[in-house]
Amino acid sequence: MLSIAARWPSPPRNPRPQIAPSSPSPALIYFPSSSSRSSALFLRLLLTRSARRPRTHLRLIAPSSSRVTDYPVMDDTDKGEGEKKLYTRLRLWQFNDKYILEPIEGFSDSYLSISRFDGSISLTDELPKCSTTLSPNVRTIFGVIGMLKLVVGAYLLVVTERECVGSYLGHPIYKVTGMQILPCNHSLNSSSAEQKKMEAEFSVLLNAAEGTSGLYFSYDVNLTLCLQRLHELGNESKAVPLWRQAEPRFLWNSYMLEALIDNKLDSYMLPVIQGSFHNFQAAVGQKIVDVTLIARRCTRRTGTRMWRRGADTEGYVANFVETEQMLQINGFTASFVQVRGSMPFMWEQIVDLTYKPKFEIVRPEEASRVAERHFLDLSKKYGSVVAVDLVNKHGGEGRLSERFANVMQPIQNEDIRYIHFDFHRICGHIHFERLSILYSQIEDYLNKHGYFLLNDKGEKVTSQTGIVRTNCIDCLDRTNVTQSMIGRKMLELQLKRLGLFGPDDTISAYPFFDSSFKNLWANHGDDVSIQYSGTPALKGDFVRHGKRTVHGILKDGWNALARYYLNNFVDGTKQDAIDLLQGHYIVSLSRDVSSPIKEGALETYASFRLAFVLVLSGLMFALMSLRQAHNDVLHLFLSLVWAGLSLGIAAFVRANGRVFTNRPRLFKSRH
Repeated sequence: MLSIAARWPSPPRNPRPQIAPSSPSPALIYFPSSSSRSSALFLRLLLTRSARRPRTHLRLIAPSSSRVTDYPVMDDTDKGEGEKKLYTRLRLWQFNDKYILEPIEGFSDSYLSISRFDGSISLTDELPKCSTTLSPNVRTIFGVIGMLKLVVGAYLLVVTERECVGSYLGHPIYKVTGMQILPCNHSLNSSSAEQKKMEAEFSVLLNAAEGTSGLYFSYDVNLTLCLQRLHELGNESKAVPLWRQAEPRFLWNSYMLEALIDNKLDSYMLPVIQGSFHNFQAAVGQKIVDVTLIARRCTRRTGTRMWRRGADTEGYVANFVETEQMLQINGFTASFVQVRGSMPFMWEQIVDLTYKPKFEIVRPEEASRVAERHFLDLSKKYGSVVAVDLVNKHGGEGRLSERFANVMQPIQNEDIRYIHFDFHRICGHIHFERLSILYSQIEDYLNKHGYFLLNDKGEKVTSQTGIVRTNCIDCLDRTNVTQSMIGRKMLELQLKRLGLFGPDDTISAYPFFDSSFKNLWANHGDDVSIQYSGTPALKGDFVRHGKRTVHGILKDGWNALARYYLNNFVDGTKQDAIDLLQGHYIVSLSRDVSSPIKEGALETYASFRLAFVLVLSGLMFALMSLRQAHNDVLHLFLSLVWAGLSLGIAAFVRANGRVFTNRPRLFKSRH
């Protein structure tokens, strides 16, 4: 209990009671009779402030009456209207020696202070007094993503811009459109030259991380869990801070929140997922159908396309994405979940300047154990699993597909199935309607394990007891086409069950609905592809328009070239930034006595740009000399020399292709 008492010798212009803790008793607040309007206003503020205090009663005593009225005050466990567990808007004060975060909405009796010297965190009761010599920069931010500690300093990540992209279960969902990294590294001034050099190298990676795409959050609902798992948790979970409710696999800023968790700053900790969020509404007869598609990327083996392939020794796979398709109509809500992920054994495809580097299976003797671990984990989380493999049966892909089929043989049972579907051989590049062949193979499975459905009273009608796990090589293009087909079929089944569709109705019969659904999945595929490969998905024209187009084929060619460039010359640095943010590489002074970004003699001087310029220059001089060869034999000799030099440099670069690419320098794969 908290006692609140206030006394004034004479009525001030704007009376403010003084609040101080005392013995456990009802709180007494006295207002002078001349301040009725001010006292009413203050009472509202005090009630708001008391919402963050233990339950007590405010006792209001009028000066002209002895009547006492009790007003209940909510504590943090109450769910009163307007209560916010997370601060939705914060005022950032940037002083020379500290950052201070002031909650704007509601009323807080403390502010979060972060030292710019070493990143130490504390709560303070008041703001420093501003003057002509102490004039801080002030701006509004929309959440704290977390804090990252490097060699000497620390770095605070905050949301500076957001965009509302829709709602999930009635709560607004925001996309991070602006993120800023605030350095807390003044201690660098007294650090050694080696530490300053290392800090600068890591800071470059943080600057690259500011452009991370596909980050989403909510202040009110747990985005890391699908609807079925949220329902299973029940109302009891609502009393728990959002970050505690989160599924660790899909909490993008899990590692960066640790510093705030240690300081018990629940109201400041904003859970963020990486993935995709899209929805639309369409009319079916007189009813409005609301469809939402959410992608949640797993952080366990996250990274870029060529630098994160296959699985690690614990069974976590690259580009693992949980996709939830939700339908809301007439108070009913249906949810269907699919997953995608790289083939679950250890393999890699290291870039070496060739267009399609060869596939290499790593530690093949452990393939069965890793795959078994992966599928046991899936079964534990989702129930039954059917693995749909879309990889080719020939060439390098064929070797991987054969390995996948072999490791699945001892694992398969009534709850784990494996189906191979040679996408390119059956569908080619234009006949994607032949995916109906695949659907006929899994239709019985889908009907048996179904989807999650809530009635208009919020009661569970059916549960989803199994998932489809789809993969191709990248788990992007063929996978997205296949998942969109499955999602369409399941949505039609749901609409038939809810009475909006007849037995023979399809989404295609409603042009706007059909177009919106195709765009939904095409945008979803582009988002997931950009986060893994750096470009939109290939074959997106079929998902978006239902057929292959000349424009789509040309766009795919351009995106394929862009992927080649990014894979070879950009993604290594991007991978380092991801590993740093996710805690896959943890900076430690005791371990990092020297820079981890060390290079060999050849790597120090190897530059593809320089080699490219030398090759072009040699060819140009060879042509110039060749034009003069009919007048002077020496020019013929020089043209041969220049041409030989160009070819020699090109051959050297080709033979040492891996050295001339942009490779990760920090986290080394465990295989």
